[in-house]
Amino acid sequence: MVAITGLFSGIAVKDIDAARTFYKDTLGLSVKDNPMSALDIALPQGGIVFMYPKPDHVPATYTVLNLEVSDIDVAVDDLKSKGVKFEVYDGSHQDDKAIARGKAAGFGPDIAWFLDPSGNILSVLSN
Repeated sequence: MVAITGLFSGIAVKDIDAARTFYKDTLGLSVKDNPMSALDIALPQGGIVFMYPKPDHVPATYTVLNLEVSDIDVAVDDLKSKGVKFEVYDGSHQDDKAIARGKAAGFGPDIAWFLDPSGNILSVLSN
């Protein structure tokens, strides 16, 4: 059996400088330059997400990163004040803040989706 000694996820972006600014300044995450012209985004629970430049990047059609928050309304308001635009998806039953209120419906967390500068889908969610 393979002896796995670590684990991390990777996300491609078109512009590493725009990603650095967005993830550090807009989202408030700990971002460090990686020697491979990439970024290491520190996860609050430990570990990293490796973010690397890919000029021909095409964003995924699914959420690549979920940010857990204690109060989704505060998080959405804060991100909107920083210029983040939230996505509205057909059938998601989102309210006027673009939050899908899963808790009240007994159907998962409260969640709101937005895009990073490369078009990757991210979310803030509250369980």
